[in-house]
Amino acid sequence: MTAENATETSGGTTDEPVHVDGQTQLDELVDTGEVVLADFYADWCGPCQMLEPVVEKLAAETDATVAKVDVDANQRLASAYGVRGVPTLVLFADGEQVEEIVGLQGEDQLRALIENYTA
Repeated sequence: MTAENATETSGGTTDEPVHVDGQTQLDELVDTGEVVLADFYADWCGPCQMLEPVVEKLAAETDATVAKVDVDANQRLASAYGVRGVPTLVLFADGEQVEEIVGLQGEDQLRALIENYTA
């Protein structure tokens, strides 16, 4: 799964997480997507690896666009959102940040959070 494949769908959600590289790409997703869940993660983070299949499932099964942000490759972006620990999940609705969750979360909790803004 690559960012190129995931971003071929314009103006709507994708069935795969979009791997974000930089502030501009995240801004574009937030501006064009009704609901965007940004997963700030690190490859070396155990809880992040456990969250990966959940995030992929949410991308496929919900109306949210899911963005993955590698904090090691995007330190400025992570800093701009005040990310101090990983995983950090930031939810945007209608272009505004509405939620932030730090730590491993269950699929049901994240699905309910997304549905609060997509229903």
